[in-house]
Amino acid sequence: MPANAPSVVFIGGGPRTAGVLERMAANRDALFPGPLDLHVVEPYEPGSGRIWRYDQHPGLMLNSAAADVTMFTDSSVACVGPAADGPGLAEWAAGVLNGSITDVPDFPRAIREQLRALTGATFPTRQLHSQYLEWFFRRAVAKLGGTVTVHRTTAVAIEGAGDSSSTPVDDVGTHLVRLANGGTLRAHVVVTALGHTDSQPDAASAAWSGFAARHGAFHAAPSYTTDVDYSAVAPGQDVIVTGMGLAFVDLLVLLMEGRGGRFEETSDGGLRYRGSGREPRLWAGSRRGVPYHSKISASLRGEAPGDLRFFTVGAVDALLERHAELDFHDQLWPLIAKEAGYGYYRELFSGSPERVSTGWPEFSGRFAELDWYSAAREDLVTAAVPDPALRLDLEALDRPFAGRTFGGSADVQDAVAGYIEHDLALRDSPDHPETLALFVALLKVYMDLGRLVPAERLNARSQQTVHGWWHGFFSFLDSGPPPRRLREMLALHRAGLLRFLGPGLHVTADESSGEFVATSPQAGLTVRTKAFIEARLPATSVARSLNPVLASLHLSGLGCEQQLLTADGIHSTGKLLVSGRHRLVDAEGRAQDRIFGVGPGTSGWGVGAFARPGTNAAPFRENDALARTVLGVVAELAPVPSNGQDAPAEPAAVGKA
Repeated sequence: MPANAPSVVFIGGGPRTAGVLERMAANRDALFPGPLDLHVVEPYEPGSGRIWRYDQHPGLMLNSAAADVTMFTDSSVACVGPAADGPGLAEWAAGVLNGSITDVPDFPRAIREQLRALTGATFPTRQLHSQYLEWFFRRAVAKLGGTVTVHRTTAVAIEGAGDSSSTPVDDVGTHLVRLANGGTLRAHVVVTALGHTDSQPDAASAAWSGFAARHGAFHAAPSYTTDVDYSAVAPGQDVIVTGMGLAFVDLLVLLMEGRGGRFEETSDGGLRYRGSGREPRLWAGSRRGVPYHSKISASLRGEAPGDLRFFTVGAVDALLERHAELDFHDQLWPLIAKEAGYGYYRELFSGSPERVSTGWPEFSGRFAELDWYSAAREDLVTAAVPDPALRLDLEALDRPFAGRTFGGSADVQDAVAGYIEHDLALRDSPDHPETLALFVALLKVYMDLGRLVPAERLNARSQQTVHGWWHGFFSFLDSGPPPRRLREMLALHRAGLLRFLGPGLHVTADESSGEFVATSPQAGLTVRTKAFIEARLPATSVARSLNPVLASLHLSGLGCEQQLLTADGIHSTGKLLVSGRHRLVDAEGRAQDRIFGVGPGTSGWGVGAFARPGTNAAPFRENDALARTVLGVVAELAPVPSNGQDAPAEPAAVGKA
């Protein structure tokens, strides 16, 4: 590698970095065909990283079917760089089996068995997915015409290399990346792609941990579930669990099957749980009081979804012309709700015409003229959809037990179990494809929100709403677990190992008894235990980050948390502040020219690292834009000579340091 080759250091080597590297390879010839010195700092296996690493419980699964997972920026993606179609997870598995994909390791027997059993409808294990991600990373590296060095360690600090008059010209504007193994990398460009990181517990969680320590109790603060030690939870012990999302699903795997239990198929298509005797008894609740909706097994049979019709560039631009700042709930949500409703009813009317009393052309024409939140729209739906259960009510979906008062524990158990059974009837059968149409419409909006709405044009309250309520609502409806997980919940409930606490859950600590106390005012239910698990990822917080490089950025002022000024004062989102082009913003409000940040811990829209094929996926659009920006920066630093010197090197294997 030539001594003057521009250096780019990626901090974090998970799927997001892999995606940006692939885009750099795709765009390189057009933007910077000269030599590059690339480094990836990742303590886990590059490509999969911490979250998707192979080394976790083999029963943990993706919440997406294999056919819905790809890492490739396919031809559907609206980006400047060239598309690069390639195999999604399902096609990759088939290629490994038929020998058309050969650059893979000698897989363990369990992985080979999973490959043979995999179909597009299979929800693969995270172990299997790790192999696809690592293959993609190696492929991206091979397509880059230069050396990529992987450093299997942790970055602990980013420092300026100096910009005084005594600093060599080549070092002006560069940074030093300090590594936990004592090494130092000199970087012309730094990209932080850290994924989900840990934070010190907030005040409430810290207080609960202190309480547990004083009273010999057990408390697990928010964390990545598979990294928590639950060995102190005794067999048969009652445990309060807050949160019923994906972290809760993982918790059930670890504390049930992970302790030797097993599920058996029953003759009616359900499941029966055979316990090992080492399981605790979980009391679970949340704000909604129900688990995330399951993924959907139905297929659309009506008119095919097209482009978004109401939440569009034109509609958003019209709002931006009329308002200096946009309010999510007042101006954007009515358009989103109408878009979701249009997608839902298009499938209901065109795919199940026997369930409605009018034709789709007549209904859709009238629907398009009406506001979602209007009496006329409600009257239109009431007249055309005779069954009230088929009328879309987004607020009822968001809070299924709002306003309901339960008659004690038995009523709560029946209500939540019935809710799960109904969800499975809607989503895990071919009879309700309108649920899939709603899923698709919301996914399109979610992926397009960041493209259509400049973050800086949202008022502060709305930026909080987007990162909070909107992301939570979308995840509740569209990012739930495989249907089998809900059937497992019902089996555990029938076995007496999972009890429901209901909505509006509130937890306190009783110093007199040394017990945690969970109450649900709606449910009229109180449970007291010596063990409490917060089943959720920690809230993002740069200021409280346990990631050393984030803590370093905050301490030095090179990076800062996003601050929002609302009517109630200044509030922090906890996220690393980046500009619209992913440049880190320092404590003085200056965007850094050569330090970038991407991923769920930044103030960007945060839309994942992989996606469904053919969906113009937002992360792939972002990866392409960021790769082109980085290549543009290095091109300015080291223009390619016209005499052909410093031509691209031959693709090199991944080096390790």
